[in-house]
Amino acid sequence: MLAVCAVALCNAIVLSASTARTFTSPSAVPARPYALVFGAGLNPDQTPSAMLADRLDAGIALLRMGKVRTLLFSGDNGTVEHNELRAMLNYALARRVPRSKIVLDYAGFTTQESCFRAPRVFDVHAAVLVTQAFHLPRALYLCRREGMDVVGLATPDWGKYDAGLLLREAVAREMLARVKAVVRR
Repeated sequence: MLAVCAVALCNAIVLSASTARTFTSPSAVPARPYALVFGAGLNPDQTPSAMLADRLDAGIALLRMGKVRTLLFSGDNGTVEHNELRAMLNYALARRVPRSKIVLDYAGFTTQESCFRAPRVFDVHAAVLVTQAFHLPRALYLCRREGMDVVGLATPDWGKYDAGLLLREAVAREMLARVKAVVRR
């Protein structure tokens, strides 16, 4: 019973601290210097997963609208066979995003690491966080805890992707990750 209460409390802390300043349309997002686009997996052929492609498209839209000046891609590139950053870069370049507008975080293996590294390694203190709605509260919470001025652009998730995948990612995994976010400094 105590564990259930702890999980509920941590989730309430993350969700309540991150409700403001979340947008669902790139045109509604206030300008920031950077868009921080989080990795979201690859297809077997090493191209971005559908979720990652949605995140990349949203970041590219922000750049084209002049809402951000630079895209910071952060993801897992732990092995030659799994390199989200290479896939993210190739995806953006194929859509004619100038290479000079893209920064790569080669050590952003987790959301927590990405949020920790953005201000310290890349001098990013204001950004639009681009991710699915289920992941956005934790990303906002972690970046704000690092002192960043952030808003969120929530890309679609429920109703667009397989419900089983979302139940695993959004409910089970994300609920536990929120506990880790609150407890771990």
